[in-house]
Amino acid sequence: MPPQNIPNWDDKLDNFSISVQNARMSHAQQAQISGEVCFIRAYAKINLTLDVLGRRSDGYHELATVMQTIDLHDTICLTATDDQRVHVICTTPALSNNDNLAARAVDQVRQHLGWRQGVRIELYKCIPSAAGLGGGSSDAAAVLLALRQWWQLALSSTDLLSMAASLGSDVPFFLTGGLALCEGRGEQVTPLARYWPPSMRWLLLLKPAISLSTAAVFRDLPASDYTDGTHSKAVSVALNANSNPQLEHLHNGLQRGVLERYPAVAQARTDLLNAGASVVQLSGSGPTLFAPFAELASAIQVQHRVQAMGYEVFLSRATYPNPGDVYLY
Repeated sequence: MPPQNIPNWDDKLDNFSISVQNARMSHAQQAQISGEVCFIRAYAKINLTLDVLGRRSDGYHELATVMQTIDLHDTICLTATDDQRVHVICTTPALSNNDNLAARAVDQVRQHLGWRQGVRIELYKCIPSAAGLGGGSSDAAAVLLALRQWWQLALSSTDLLSMAASLGSDVPFFLTGGLALCEGRGEQVTPLARYWPPSMRWLLLLKPAISLSTAAVFRDLPASDYTDGTHSKAVSVALNANSNPQLEHLHNGLQRGVLERYPAVAQARTDLLNAGASVVQLSGSGPTLFAPFAELASAIQVQHRVQAMGYEVFLSRATYPNPGDVYLY
């Protein structure tokens, strides 16, 4: 049976909007005195492909993956403080601590520059955590970019890339966002043409009511699921030529193992297909699944069907953010 009693996303979005509006009002009042408050958006991603090439000597896996940012996003508010500390306040209470990747991004900058400025991070989460959508990594990249622009810090692109890679494999991608081929353990980012297939104009995301550990999913991956990167190469070539990739190349090397070990994800995939989706794929290490649609009406129809089953779903689109867009108050 699918999970029950999951909050409606529309309600969560309304509450989120109210929270952000209240935050903007309170911080705008503070800004009249300090002038040191900023907001930045951190966008989620999906993996069109994820080829796992093999395990490296450092314990990581060699990857080739095509990723795209989508308009589902967190909003981060940064405020200067006088106590030389990093404070984290998050709408997800479990993330209100200094192990949060956003807080660790501030620490990276402080250590790199010998900079002691205190910062309060207020994180308004819309991207589900531990979901295969890169929420924590995107938050970290957004903070790195915001700090450089906000305080005009002497951080080169090379500095940012190095700090991003040390924070996590997906963080370098989020420094630019958009559509890219990511290789190595994910830190080698090659931007692709700004072409998004019409058949994937709308994206329906479904998150089963479980969270998966990325490390555990990779640890359990058998060598038989390794590939040579063919899928990611083929999709990259097609998109760079402004053509639609063949559906058989939309591939996630982690999907088979996740579906076998986590029945809730397998059931969710079956339910999405039965509700009318023609293609359903795991994003990242899961558990979030996405289904592409050419027409909004079709996407909404399937959305309503799976929402009626109790699933948490998100309707989204591809987006090309301007990295480092910071709203100062």
